[in-house]
Order: sequence, then C-alpha cells, then structure tokens
Amino acid sequence: MENNSNQVKILMVCLGNICRSPLAEGILRHKISKHGLDWHVESAGTSGWHAGDPPDIRSQEVAKKNGIDISTQKARPFRSVDIDEFDHIFVMDHSNHKEVSKHAETDEERQKIKLILDETHPGENKHVPDPYWDDNGFHSVFELLENACDAIILKYAGLASV
Repeated sequence: MENNSNQVKILMVCLGNICRSPLAEGILRHKISKHGLDWHVESAGTSGWHAGDPPDIRSQEVAKKNGIDISTQKARPFRSVDIDEFDHIFVMDHSNHKEVSKHAETDEERQKIKLILDETHPGENKHVPDPYWDDNGFHSVFELLENACDAIILKYAGLASV
C-alpha cells in the first residue's frame, strides 16, 4: 500500500495480541494524538488464539492508570498482507520476529520488522517480557513500551523531544 502524505503506518506485534501489542498500540496512539501526527497504528498477534477478544484486563488496567483507554481494541492475527500495508512492524520478542519474518519475501520487507526495544536499546536485541503469567509485570511492560513509543515518535516524526 502506498504511503500518502506524511502518514506513517505502524503495526505492533506480540504472541496473542492481548497483553503487549495492544498496550504498545494504545500508548503510541495516545502519543500521536497528543502531537497531532497523521499516523495509523494497529496491533496483531502471531497466533490467532484470542482473535476478536479485548486486551487482557490487566493491560487495560495499567493503560487506564496512565490515562489511556484500550478497552475497545480487538485482537487479530498477523496476516501476510500486513508486510505490504505497514511501513514499520515492531515486534515484542525474538519469537515474534521469527514468525513475522517468515512472511517477508524481500530485504526491504525484512527491514520493516524490528524489535521494539531496539528503539531504546539499539543493537542490544532486548525483548519485552510477556507479562501474561506475571500479574506484577504489566507496569514494567508499560514503562518499557512507553519509552520505546517516545523513541519512535522522536525518530519517525523528526521531533526534537516528546
């Protein structure tokens, strides 16, 4: 899909699309709205287990505590066409990277796929831990994703600060 004007299209990807990627989507949407950017953000999962489900209640709660409502989001599986439709695909961990990369056919497509924490820790190959089995992990995941989303805004919007 061709990129019109300055619109940037970003896809956030985790395993089930109920914990990490909906948080990343919500955080980035909140920030792009705040900065008046013409960006489009979605999220998806490498599995289809939770297709149609809202984000995990714990993700909703941590987002709400930070002034962000993600309750209307619905999980969906990653699709091969997402490679063409999005400019940047940010994955949460190495397993997500491997699964999404299976759909990339060219070097240009492979370059769209990045670990989201490479935005704050370039070249360190850090992953966002899956908080699904750890109720206490949602707050730290939110902080990691918030910092990464700030870095994305700075890098791709060309802003001096967020």
